[in-house]
Order: sequence, then structure tokens, then C-alpha cells
Amino acid sequence: MLKSATSETSVIGVTTLTSFMAPFLISSVNVALPLIQREFSADAVILSWVATSYILAAAICMVPIGKIADIYGRKKIFVLGLLLFVLTTLTAAWAPSMKILIALRALQGAASAMLMSTGMAILTSVVSPERRGRAIGYYVSAVYIGLSVGPFGGGLIIQHLGWRWIFMISAIMGLVCVGITFKALKGEWTGPPGQRLDLVGVLLYAPALFFLVYGISRLPRLNGMLLTLGGVALLILFFFFERRKTHPVFEVSLFFNNRLFAFSSLAALISYAATFGVTFLMSLYLQFIKGMSPQATGLILICQPVVQACLSPLAGRLSDKVEPLRLASAGMAVTATGLLLLSFIGAGTPLYHIVVILLLMGFGFALFSSPNMNAIMGSVDKANYGLASGTVATMRLLGQMASMATATLMFALFIGRAQIGPENYDRYLLSFKYTLLIFFVLCLIGIFFSLLRGDLRHVGDQE
Repeated sequence: MLKSATSETSVIGVTTLTSFMAPFLISSVNVALPLIQREFSADAVILSWVATSYILAAAICMVPIGKIADIYGRKKIFVLGLLLFVLTTLTAAWAPSMKILIALRALQGAASAMLMSTGMAILTSVVSPERRGRAIGYYVSAVYIGLSVGPFGGGLIIQHLGWRWIFMISAIMGLVCVGITFKALKGEWTGPPGQRLDLVGVLLYAPALFFLVYGISRLPRLNGMLLTLGGVALLILFFFFERRKTHPVFEVSLFFNNRLFAFSSLAALISYAATFGVTFLMSLYLQFIKGMSPQATGLILICQPVVQACLSPLAGRLSDKVEPLRLASAGMAVTATGLLLLSFIGAGTPLYHIVVILLLMGFGFALFSSPNMNAIMGSVDKANYGLASGTVATMRLLGQMASMATATLMFALFIGRAQIGPENYDRYLLSFKYTLLIFFVLCLIGIFFSLLRGDLRHVGDQE
């Protein structure tokens, strides 16, 4: 429900600008991980939590915040998220210990959840259906521009100013976005009237995700197995509980009554589970195994997201004319090929070989992401835009969380509670290889769901 008119251009500008910030910070922090390990003497598993804590907090908060935004106003939550992002990012620049840094990263994740659960919903509420694919393409492209600028820009900042300046500069960007948002974003958007927040559902969902991810990081210890099983049990309980609720915090009925939405969402989850951890692994590989500087590492890592940023708007526009199923499935197949090739690299692999593979993966993910998002948002009516936006963002975060959990598990199995160094480089390469092979298998499963989703052209716009 729109209470006051806002131009499409203003909404596209504001949402795409804010969608740049979190990816920029994520990719920059990945480049900084070796220096963070050195300063705080962190082992490989703890080091992975610098990224995992952010994603876990965002995933936990995404579902209830999406519902709160539908009830009380998406713009209110959007602005609050921006302010919290600025505050936590600025504070992280002065973190005195690894524990405090990880805690602040978790708060950043909660702030990002406020932005992600509302930005796409506001965008699709304002932009007309015939231009929706193009607008989504711009939004997704901004994410990839953030991922593109992050490794190179972050590498420069780290090498010349230190890793803490990544957070300082991100906080400044956040302040700029706050000013632009207050000036350009007019009006308010809410979901259907009469909705209520399901507190019991939230209390089941949040610990379920935490137990699951933390438990995986503790494997193969007994407490890790118990926590993981407890998380799975709570998720199953949450799923059946939500089916019986009149106002569920997570509308699981969409997954039963809308095959296009369900399979497109599952494809998104699997795609992110198979790709998100690649940058994390490659940053460590290039700096530890290849001995490259943060700046040089950023130059290599920039290859994949640059291709994604350039091609996502084109793929989005193409999905307005060509069936998204075909585009997204082809994109995931290309990504799977890249992951398989990347799993075979070693200490002596030439850099040009790595660059070619990253370019191939960038092309594949660009071809998947915008068309898949267009299929998801086009499969529901306007009253459910907030729900669909929050759901797809949750799928993305759950996929990213699964990706990092997989990498963390491989670290725990092959490296254990030790810092990454010359004495265990061979074990790091084994964890690298097996993680990417798992990602490859996930992509194959994702192609299956992508092909089974159905035809968006037969659904039509349910506005």
C-alpha cells in the first residue's frame, strides 16, 4: 500500500545505492582476513566467523524484520537499517579484539537485513511490471558493483591505510546514503492491513538457525553434532508450526501453492550456497598460497563481479522478453562448469588460468541472478511483494550461510584449530578443493530445480 507517490527514478536510485554498501564491505573484509588473523592471532575456524557472524545475524533477522516492515512501514525500517549500519560500521573500525569485531559484524548483519528485506519490496511496489526486470537488473548490478569495487578498493585501502579503514570509509558511504534517502524517498509502503507479528515463530526460527550454523562450525565434536541436530529439529518444528498460523512470520504456504515461486526461491538458495564462499576461499588462496599483496589480490578477485555488474542489467532486460527459466538454468550450468574447473587449481596454477575461470563464473551468475529474481517477483501479486522480497533475501542469506558453513566445516576437518600458515598449506588446499567440489554438486541440484519451476509467461502479472 502506497501512502504517497514517489518517482520510479528516485526509488531505483536510492535502493540501488544502498544495495552497493553491504557487498562492498563483505568483499573488502574478505581481502582483509589474513591481516585480521595476524593482528588477533585467530585460528582458521574463528577467522571464518568474521564473515559467518554477519550472514547468520542477517538471516536470523530477515524474516521477522520483513514482517515488521509490512506492518509498520517499509521506509521506516529501511531508514532505521541505514542508521544502524552506519553506527555499527563506525564502531567496528575501533574493535579491540576478535570477539568484539565478530559481535559488531553480527550487528552489521542485522542492519543489512533491514535494508535487504525492504529495498526490493519498495522497488517492486513502485516500478511498473513492464519495466520491473530492468529495474531489478540495476539493483542486482549495484550489488555486483559493490562486490567488484570491494576487492580492489579494499585492497588499496588495506595496503596503504590498514584494514580498519575499510569500516571507516563504509560508514562515510552510509552517511551519504542516509542523506540521499531522506531527500529522495518520499511516502511509505506497507503490506495488507490486519497483519500481526508471530512471536512464537520468531522464537523458533532464530535459535534454529544459530544452533545449525554454530553446530556445523563445531563439527565433528559431539556438541557440534548435538547443536546441528537441534537446529534441524527446530527448523522442522518451525515449518509445521507456521503452516497452521493465520499470520505466520514466514508464509510457507507460498511454497506449496506457487510452484514457480517455490522452485525459483530454492534455485536462488542453492546458487548462493554454491558461489558465496568462493571469494572467501580465493582471497585466502591468493594471499597465503600465492603470496600476493591485498592490492594484487583485489585485482584478481575483481574479475568475477565486474562481469556480473556489466551483464546483470542486460540479463534483466532480456528476462522481460525471454522466458527467465531458460536464462537462469543456462547461467547456473555455466557457474557449475566454473566451480568444477576451479576445484582443480593448485599452488602452481598460472594466474591467467584463474582469471579465465572467474570471468566464466561471473558470466554464469549474471545470467542466473536477474532473470531468477524477475521470476520470483513476477510469480506473486502486489500484496505479497514485501513477503516475496523478504523470502528471496532470506533464501540468499541462507545460501550464503550454508556456503560459509561448508567452508568452515572443511577448515575444521582439514586444518582444525590452527592458524593458516606454511606448515598447513597442503591441508588448506585440500579443504579448498573439497569445498568447491561440494559447491559444484549443489549447482547441479540447482539446475534441476531451475528447470522444474514452470513458465513465468503462463503465470502473468498478478497485479
